[in-house]
Amino acid sequence: MEKKGFQDKNECLFLTHCMTTYILFLILFSIASFLICYAYVVFPLILSRLSAKRKKIPLMTEGNMGFEAVSILISAYNEESVIEEKLKSIVNLNYPKDKIEVLVGSDASDDATHEIVKMFEQKHSFIKLVVYNERRGKPSVINDLFALARHEMVVLTDANVMFEKEMLTRLIKQFRNPKVGLVGANILNIGLKKDGISIQEKSYIERENLIKYREGKLWGTMMGPFGGCFAMRKKLFSPIPAGFLVDDFYLSMKVLEKKYHCINDLDAICYEDVSNDILQEYKRKARISAGNFQNLSAFRYLLFRPFTPEGFCFISHKFLRWITPFLILITVLSLLVLSFYDKIFLFLLIAELLLLFAPIFDSVLGKMGIHLRLLRFVAYFSYMNLALLKGFFRFVNGIKSGVWTPTKRES
Repeated sequence: MEKKGFQDKNECLFLTHCMTTYILFLILFSIASFLICYAYVVFPLILSRLSAKRKKIPLMTEGNMGFEAVSILISAYNEESVIEEKLKSIVNLNYPKDKIEVLVGSDASDDATHEIVKMFEQKHSFIKLVVYNERRGKPSVINDLFALARHEMVVLTDANVMFEKEMLTRLIKQFRNPKVGLVGANILNIGLKKDGISIQEKSYIERENLIKYREGKLWGTMMGPFGGCFAMRKKLFSPIPAGFLVDDFYLSMKVLEKKYHCINDLDAICYEDVSNDILQEYKRKARISAGNFQNLSAFRYLLFRPFTPEGFCFISHKFLRWITPFLILITVLSLLVLSFYDKIFLFLLIAELLLLFAPIFDSVLGKMGIHLRLLRFVAYFSYMNLALLKGFFRFVNGIKSGVWTPTKRES
């Protein structure tokens, strides 16, 4: 009887342990799945609903004002393929040229960038080349160019982002509202091709632009502009720390800290060749990811302010996306354990693994000339989360320099 009682007790403990394990991993799977769904689906829907109810937001004051003087800053490294077109787009702006200064900071370029900029410098007095003989990275160049900028309104822009003629006028007029400290432009993508990821990248950027616009419309808390083109008040500039890789997000968050609004203007249009090479884009996003975790470290206090507009957007739009690779790993691990309890979890595990390995299937089909748009969207999502994971480990290992090689430009 004692032996049987002992066996019954052990069996009861075993069943209790199994049930506890089942409940634990079911909870982990449910939470991780919800957070992924919330970040990519629920949060954008919340913004859409709330912004639809907001009929009018006073983003700019009424009244006629003259053109503001503007400093346009360009950090350039070996941009011979695009810098001429870039400067032409600035020259062709419908904006008084006596109200513009253009500072092109060459980060030790060793191609024809200097010669091209000097050609424009000779023809247009408002364009100036600033040469840095030692390669230090974009953040250091931006810090130095800000110190040289003569005007209160400053536009930071990349060499491969081309301006629409009215872009600057529309961007700067938002500063008529004294509460606005930073304004992001609407960067539209060109050069789409079906055999790469350009369509998927364009869709992602358009969706991001809309999310950023709605954050700005609702609370003035746009979570970082696209670094290709944005404007800010010079007095709100905070020097970018050495080794930082994502300067645009850092600058916008510092503007929010000073209690100014960050917004996105969908009418201030620029054009950029969208990336089509998934390996190049993977490298770029891995670098951005490392910079994201630098910014997470710098602004981690917002994680404890979820009920403020800044904290709500930071957590919902940025933090949860940055940790999505880890949430995915939790769902895979949870399903692996749960699959021993019920076949439905085994089917879910197989389905998730198939989605995660979508890049392999897409690559094989691509070599056969078969391009499935939906499959490529899934592959794009997997690739980008892998890039986030790589960026995290780069951050953990320590980032000692802000120098990086730009994505290969489309010529």
